[in-house]
Amino acid sequence: MNNMPDNFSSPQKMRARRYASFYLTIISFIVIFGFGILVGQRMVVKNEVKPVADANSIEKVLNLYSTDRKIDTVDFNQFWRVWDEVKAKYYKQPVKDSDLFYGAIQGLVYALNDPYSMYMPPQAATDFMKSLSGEFSGIGAEISVKNSQLVVVAPLPGTPAAQAGLRPGDKILAIDKKDTAGLDANTAVEKIRGEAGTTVVLSISRSGWSAPKDISIVRAKINVPSVMFEEKTNGVAYVRIMQFNDDTIPMFLKTIKQMKNKGLKKIVLDLRSNPGGYLDGAVQMASEWIPEGTIVTEKFSDGKVNDQKSLGNSLLDGYKTVVLVNGGSASASEIVAGALQDTKKATIVGEKTFGKGSVQDYEPFADGSALKITVAGWYTPNGKSINELGITPDVEVKEDYSKEDVGQDVMLDKALELLK
Repeated sequence: MNNMPDNFSSPQKMRARRYASFYLTIISFIVIFGFGILVGQRMVVKNEVKPVADANSIEKVLNLYSTDRKIDTVDFNQFWRVWDEVKAKYYKQPVKDSDLFYGAIQGLVYALNDPYSMYMPPQAATDFMKSLSGEFSGIGAEISVKNSQLVVVAPLPGTPAAQAGLRPGDKILAIDKKDTAGLDANTAVEKIRGEAGTTVVLSISRSGWSAPKDISIVRAKINVPSVMFEEKTNGVAYVRIMQFNDDTIPMFLKTIKQMKNKGLKKIVLDLRSNPGGYLDGAVQMASEWIPEGTIVTEKFSDGKVNDQKSLGNSLLDGYKTVVLVNGGSASASEIVAGALQDTKKATIVGEKTFGKGSVQDYEPFADGSALKITVAGWYTPNGKSINELGITPDVEVKEDYSKEDVGQDVMLDKALELLK
């Protein structure tokens, strides 16, 4: 299975398991890791277990293992005691088995303390896949957790988030007046997304502000093209990559054809506020500049090393290139920037990138839910770790919106200056 950056593998591996065995597998994991991680995590998921042909009911599966069972120092009987106490005593009745079940699995993965590993119930998994196709309803911003704080990675241009003034690095302190402390990124996204035309209020803290501000954002249907192309002066092609999704590479190859037809030999590749996407797309894009060698290296916990090699297309090899990055450039965009920097195929201009350099394995289950879990770290061709460290630009240019004129783009101006 191929892995995806920001997120997960493509193509996804599908495992048609029986419903009962799926639950027994998950319960076995809970046995190993314990259930105490759930306390105070506010992981309420309002999704019913979807019926599957010939599947046992959740009650039968759960009751099957509701006898005393101990593994090492984990007393699984405590899990069932808490389960029974919650079912019997919680003041809002009835308590649904499906809510407790999905919440338990979410808490299990949350205990890894990794912002990129998460379990997604059916609806959340469906929404996640829609976001990678480029179509979903929400505000149009990538959200993550950094240093235990919910932050905006990147608002996509032209979306409600961008129009409302959100910027990379903004801290989200509350969603609709509810504190985000301890909230994982997936749960936060569920709360922020909603039907087009409805409003969500985010309490935002930003460097330079004396106090947080509430920003009201009207949700909309988001359909952002992944590639934008414009011809600049002096024979420069300006290519902006919004994200790495299903249509990014086909659109990018079409753009290259347009560039060649126009005789353009210089490129500004804009990866600013690009939250990432498919690993395959990043490797294919970098291969257009790099004829051979490693694009990115994956290092796994068992010591296994996997070098993602250039595909050798190299349609842009020799083109003078400047890559723009900022704090919202993450994952796949960091792979491209790091590879072009290490191989001297481009000059990197802007601000230090986000530092999301880990590989997520994505596994869907029979009921529509899915597990996204970190399985490896990323390293540039020269062996530099991307995770948490990010990519440091060759030429640092900081955006200062308080000093820039409306419409001014100091990073792009610098790139055009370097290519003049």
